[in-house]
Amino acid sequence: MLKYKSTIPFGVIGLGRFGFALAETLADMGKDVLVLDSNEDKINQIQDKVGNALVTPHLDKATLKEAGIQNCETVIVCIGEQIEISILTTLNVIELGVPRVISKAISAEHGKILKKIGAEVVYPERDRAIRLANSLTSSRTLDYIELSSKFAISEVKIPEQFDGKTIIDADLRKKFNLNIIAIVKDGEIFVDIDPDIILKENDTIVILGKKENINRFEKTLLNL
Repeated sequence: MLKYKSTIPFGVIGLGRFGFALAETLADMGKDVLVLDSNEDKINQIQDKVGNALVTPHLDKATLKEAGIQNCETVIVCIGEQIEISILTTLNVIELGVPRVISKAISAEHGKILKKIGAEVVYPERDRAIRLANSLTSSRTLDYIELSSKFAISEVKIPEQFDGKTIIDADLRKKFNLNIIAIVKDGEIFVDIDPDIILKENDTIVILGKKENINRFEKTLLNL
C-alpha cells in the first residue's frame, strides 16, 4: 500500500539509467516520487530514497491504477527501447487521467506517436549529444538546452570584450533578438535582470531565443 497522501507530485515508470537518475534526483530535491518497475532488484536499490517504489510485472491499466499512478500530478514514462510497451504504457497513464505525461523517445518516429496520443516527449540521448556538440564547438558555451525545434537556452561565459559593459550596452535583444534570463556573478544567481548591471569577464549569462540567433551570437563571441 502507498504511504502517500492522495496527490503525488511525480511518478516515474521504468528504472533504466535515465529513469533511475531522474527518480533519484527528484527525491534528492525533496520531491515525493512514486516509482514503478518490473525489476525487483532495481526497486530495492531505490526504495529507501523515494519512499514508494513498487514492483509491477505488468503495465496494463488495471495494474497502474492499483499502484496509484493516477494520483500523480506528473508521470514520466522512461521506457525507451521497448517501443510498443512505451506507447501502450503512456496511453494507459493518459487514460487514467494524469494531468501531465512525459515520455522518453528513442527516435523521431517514436516521439511522433507519443505526441499524437497526448504526451510530452523527451529525447535524452539526442539532447545530451546536442549539448555536447555545442560545448565542444564554442569555448564560451557552458551548457545548451534545446526547448523545441526552434528555441533553446544557452549558458555563455562573458568574454573580455564585454568587461565593464552594462546589459544595455551589450544590447543582445536588439542585436541578436535574445533575452537574458539569468546572470551568474561570483557564484550568485540573479534572475531579476537590471539593465544597468555591469558585466565582468567570465560572468555567466543564460540566454533564451531562437537557435539560429544563439548560434549567431556564439559565432560572434568566437570572433571577438
